[in-house]
Amino acid sequence: MLLLVPYFVVLTLLASYGIHRYVLVYLYYKNRKNKVTAPPDTFAVMPRVTVQLPIFNEQFVIDRLVDAVCRLQYPRELLDIQVLDDSTDETVEVARAVVERYAALGHNISYHHRANREGFKAGALQEGMKSASGEFIAIFDADFVPPEDFLLRCIHHFTDAKIGMVQTRWTHLNRNYSFLTEVEAILLDGHFVLEHGGRSRSHVFFNFNGTAGMWRRRAIEDAGGWQHDTLTEDTDLSYRAQLKDWQFVYLQDVECPAELPIEMTAFKTQQARWAKGLIQTAKKILPRVLKSDAPRKVKIEAWYHLTANLSYPLMIVLSTLLLPAMVIRFYQGWFQMLYIDLPLFLASTFSVSSFYLVSQKELFPKTWTRVFLFLPFLMALGIGLTVTNSRAVLEALFGHQSAFARTPKYRVQGTAAKVKTARKYRKRLGWVPWIELLIGSYFAWTVVYAMTNENYITVPFLLLFVLGYWYTGLMSLLQGRFERFTLATGELHEKPYPVGI
Repeated sequence: MLLLVPYFVVLTLLASYGIHRYVLVYLYYKNRKNKVTAPPDTFAVMPRVTVQLPIFNEQFVIDRLVDAVCRLQYPRELLDIQVLDDSTDETVEVARAVVERYAALGHNISYHHRANREGFKAGALQEGMKSASGEFIAIFDADFVPPEDFLLRCIHHFTDAKIGMVQTRWTHLNRNYSFLTEVEAILLDGHFVLEHGGRSRSHVFFNFNGTAGMWRRRAIEDAGGWQHDTLTEDTDLSYRAQLKDWQFVYLQDVECPAELPIEMTAFKTQQARWAKGLIQTAKKILPRVLKSDAPRKVKIEAWYHLTANLSYPLMIVLSTLLLPAMVIRFYQGWFQMLYIDLPLFLASTFSVSSFYLVSQKELFPKTWTRVFLFLPFLMALGIGLTVTNSRAVLEALFGHQSAFARTPKYRVQGTAAKVKTARKYRKRLGWVPWIELLIGSYFAWTVVYAMTNENYITVPFLLLFVLGYWYTGLMSLLQGRFERFTLATGELHEKPYPVGI
């Protein structure tokens, strides 16, 4: 009982978050009539817009970003561009030079460099607000390449005075670059199609993603401005603004391409920052949401949205209990395992696969079946993130503060020399990959135990754990090995890396 009670409690909690994915799919289709396409009206006189570009050590992509923003279709006299640079390396010279070049061509673009990173990205955006002249503010991170018609497709939705923010859907410049980027793209597609789609269509709270969106300046100020006490300042501001009755619009058909992380440690660092930031935001914002006059469905969805990353430490507990619980349940008989354990496992694991299958079918109706090739690895990668994200969640729960860890961008079509210089941006995860390999070995042993005892029904689940932990651990340790080979041949980033690199 000491083993089985916590085992079933954890499995039930994980199943509840799994069932919530099914709910989002249901909401997405049930409320499809609420999908936003055309704006309700158009501005007779176009308003002034400020585009903010917060960057930190982005020397390889800043020129691509500025070039794309300066190509945006909008009356030049009504558009001003701010490059908000907190960099501490050569990016300062690169960014200043590209700003001066486009300013000389007649663009209203300015360069702002801070000597300190106080508040990180949130601090830079808030500082930029002091000199921003626009009534509306569009924001793009360094790895994005907004299409030329981006502003024109967003701005007219603000003719409704209640709209405070418009978010567009991310797409991916390097989706086909490697196996890892393919899986990352599927993960993000699920978020933007079913999470944003389901929430926005059912009129519950959803969040600005920090980039590829546009704000009404008054909504930012009314909500209290950019604050840096969480690592997800975008979600924090989003909830504060919606609690002030500002409404958000999600434009699924407006795409804004960006660069996906090409290294496992960069991907894990990004995911850990998001996991920690959402739990920090939950601690800060959930009490306000629950005490507010918002409808019950808004409060329930806010709970699942902001606390979803609690599933990672729950997975750690499940990993610890799985083998002894399997032994006990095996000797209690097959019927109980099939009747009780299997439905909970299906609810907590297979909801993931169905969630992403649906998102791919929505985006790629002719080729969506190819996602079946990636599903086992997608589920395994989610499991493999458990150690890194559990650490991040626990830090958030116990109030441990950390710096805003940027995700390195290498501009994947670059040269070998460029990426050789970029080694300084690479993140290391210390002991974490070794822990992942150790846990993967533990699950490999459970696979042997299950097969020895003819408990074959558990083997596919256990293999996902083995694959997930070994994959993330090995790719974190080996990500630099193939770099040396490609540097020698001069082909770095001109051809895809081996799987996961």
